[in-house]
Amino acid sequence: QVQLVESGGGLVQPGGSLRLSCVASGSIFRIVTMNWYRQAPGKQREKVAHITMSGTTNYATSVTGRFTISRDNAKNTVWLQMNSLKPEDTAEYYCGLTYNFVEYRGKGTLVTVSS
Repeated sequence: QVQLVESGGGLVQPGGSLRLSCVASGSIFRIVTMNWYRQAPGKQREKVAHITMSGTTNYATSVTGRFTISRDNAKNTVWLQMNSLKPEDTAEYYCGLTYNFVEYRGKGTLVTVSS
């Protein structure tokens, strides 16, 4: 059983920064690609970024140049550094992974960008 727990969300002004964390339980963390997703009210889920087990990263166009995903396999942790935040970044953010064709995700952490 894989459990994912996100933290770090909150209220931030436009242009500000937040760093989200996701801690995973279990021993598979180091061999899976980790993903960050977000979902705003009334909108479809969007994949924000992912990082492979070897550290290759990929970002949605909407966040490229502003967000950075990183991981520490020894700590079973993946982070999402979010800079230059915009009101349209407001959403529930959660991390996820797929293992043996099963998708796991955490409960999420809310990010609100507003003045």
